[in-house]
Amino acid sequence: MQAETLFISDLHLCAARPETTRRFLSFLAGRAQDAERLYILGDLFDAYIGDDDQSSPNREVKSALGRLVDSGTSVFFQHGNRDFLAEEGLCRETGVGLLGDYAVIDLYGEPALITHGDLLCTDDVLYQKARIRVRANEWKRNALSKPLFIRQWYARWYRFKSGLDKGKKSRMIMDANPQAVIESIQRHGVSILIHGHTHRPAVHELDVGGKPARRFVLAEWKETGQALCWREGGTWMIENIL
Repeated sequence: MQAETLFISDLHLCAARPETTRRFLSFLAGRAQDAERLYILGDLFDAYIGDDDQSSPNREVKSALGRLVDSGTSVFFQHGNRDFLAEEGLCRETGVGLLGDYAVIDLYGEPALITHGDLLCTDDVLYQKARIRVRANEWKRNALSKPLFIRQWYARWYRFKSGLDKGKKSRMIMDANPQAVIESIQRHGVSILIHGHTHRPAVHELDVGGKPARRFVLAEWKETGQALCWREGGTWMIENIL
């Protein structure tokens, strides 16, 4: 096991994307076992409707995560906008640690801020209002109290509606707001920000209050996967996961 940490996000695993699931399971059984830590920054699942959903690929993914943790790699998960109903049941079943919307971690002596990324998209006002509503504990309790088949139907409807809503919005609205990025970096006292959500992979060099900072935007897993690998000593690289 190397002194390195891996970051991934936006896999959107579901039955309709078997090749992505295959790639991720292979990643967990191979490459990820070389790392000290793996951070999954949200949207691991395309529609996670509760810890009691043991349909495929949820069942296989949970088992594989558990095996990775048992092998010695620490795994941490942040909620995305598609899997925010994941709760402590997922953690108990897999050994994965659940983090809050923002978390400052130690990258071998360098503090770094990690987040899914949707909270940075402040120009999408309608989404931010909806996010507050569905993240409320009362809304989540009500949703999870519904029979599983009702939640499955709702998830299919949500995916359809989400696709329609995205088609009506400009790319700028759905991207991270530059001021929100700077404020998050300043508020948490870091010079490294890592997030996903926007599906616009890039490394941005920033000036924050006269000091250099860097923003890493993780890629969505589609034809290939991608991981940010950070090694002891401050070296990093983007790895393609085939």
